[in-house]
Amino acid sequence: MSSTDVRPVPDEGADNGEGRGISVLQNGIAVLRTFTIDEALLGVSEIAAKVGLHKSTVSRILATLELEGLVERDPTSRRFRLGLGVIGLAGPLLADLDVRRIAYPVLLDLSRRTGETAALMLWDGGVAVCVEQVPSRHLVKHTTPLGTRYTTAASSSVQVFLAQLDPFEVRSLLMKGTIDLPGLTEATLDAYLVRLREVADRGCAQNYGETSLEEVGVAAPVRDHRGETVAAVLVSAPRFRVSTEQLSALAEATVASAGEVSNRLGGV
Repeated sequence: MSSTDVRPVPDEGADNGEGRGISVLQNGIAVLRTFTIDEALLGVSEIAAKVGLHKSTVSRILATLELEGLVERDPTSRRFRLGLGVIGLAGPLLADLDVRRIAYPVLLDLSRRTGETAALMLWDGGVAVCVEQVPSRHLVKHTTPLGTRYTTAASSSVQVFLAQLDPFEVRSLLMKGTIDLPGLTEATLDAYLVRLREVADRGCAQNYGETSLEEVGVAAPVRDHRGETVAAVLVSAPRFRVSTEQLSALAEATVASAGEVSNRLGGV
């Protein structure tokens, strides 16, 4: 951010209603934009001069931003710097963008080596979402639009994410119907929890025609530097092209690629 980008709204003008609310927000953004790599510490007078606002107005804005953790005061100089709250706001977006950027070349290589579609999946509270994909080179292939959401218990990516959760949380998602497990009974639920433990131990999940008779899916977890599962690498293919013997080779390639993405994220 540079000072040339700062466009404050004058103090006068939007004195009532929605207009005033917008001007306050724009002035707050203008104040945040005054901080740069070269000028990380700024005083009230310096900021006021940069944005063209009165020092009292800037002081009020800084007080609000400080309460929200978006700026913090240096204890020695009493000048201001950006606060860790800014990272908190950007964190979810940066995490998603980082894992997509890091995973894409790995997905390209995985698709090339297997000849099938490779995808990156993220977990959104109770659904697995496709956020990146490299289609198979074959004329007949299995692909899905970016943004597609999977909630079927047998889906390989869903299994991977659920296998990282506490069993009580999994049970709640199934009982509420957030995750669809056909023929749900206490017995089938217990059997599914056993299956998830096996997925966690094996390091990958398989879906051999369970959600669709024509589709095969294999997924493996991507872990960050804390060891937490932040994504899943998925390979999907038409079932006629993958025998049960070939399924193990597909799983091995998927696990290896997920491990490579994890390594790039500093995962363990």
